[in-house]
Amino acid sequence: MIRTTLQWAAAVCLAVVASTALAHGDDAKKKAGNATARKEQKAWGIAGDAKAVTRTIEIGMDDSMRFTPDLIEVREGETVRLTHRNKGKLQHEFVLGTKKELDEHAALMVKFPNMEHDEPYMAHVAPGQRGEIVWAFNRAGEFDFACLIAGHYQAGMVGKVRVLAAAASDMTEGEVRKVDQAAKKITLKHGEIKSLEMPPMTMVFQVKDAALLEGLKPGDKVRFAAEKSPTGYVVTQIRPAP
Repeated sequence: MIRTTLQWAAAVCLAVVASTALAHGDDAKKKAGNATARKEQKAWGIAGDAKAVTRTIEIGMDDSMRFTPDLIEVREGETVRLTHRNKGKLQHEFVLGTKKELDEHAALMVKFPNMEHDEPYMAHVAPGQRGEIVWAFNRAGEFDFACLIAGHYQAGMVGKVRVLAAAASDMTEGEVRKVDQAAKKITLKHGEIKSLEMPPMTMVFQVKDAALLEGLKPGDKVRFAAEKSPTGYVVTQIRPAP
């Protein structure tokens, strides 16, 4: 009878541990390449396409409640693979966002420490493991990242990501005529593109990352940068015209 009771208690304990792991578990398999990530435009960018990654940045995390580095710089339009190595003995996570959103989410995590949260801009990393996200930084500005596990954020486990805007001289004014996100193409009526020695015209461009097309529609005024590739002309950055 005692053995049966102990076995039952052990089973309940394992179930609780498994539930917590699901809430904040190692998500390397889920996040690898953002293959199935839900793409939703955020102030700090959008889930990127692994094929569009131009570089990888590794960020360490440990039980001193610090990220290394705690400041990263990228250029507007870059798609970056952010890898996270947990060097500690505690669970940690990496969450991108604005300070306001992180503050609000951190408060919820204190109130509901086992709350499940899983978005393309988050990586939950078990001790000694690695995680990653692929993110398209298609909005210039300064944003934040943090570990929102209860107590970690409050201990200062935060960092900054600085997205540098393209120089105005590198951008061309244009108007969206057609958007084909499935084919990763956009038709633009544009002014002279001096860097390509291209006169004003209406032209179909490929895009470096389909995420750049998110939210665009015919008639939108934009500023964009483009380059020549072996397969044609490719838009590398695009944003609403001021």
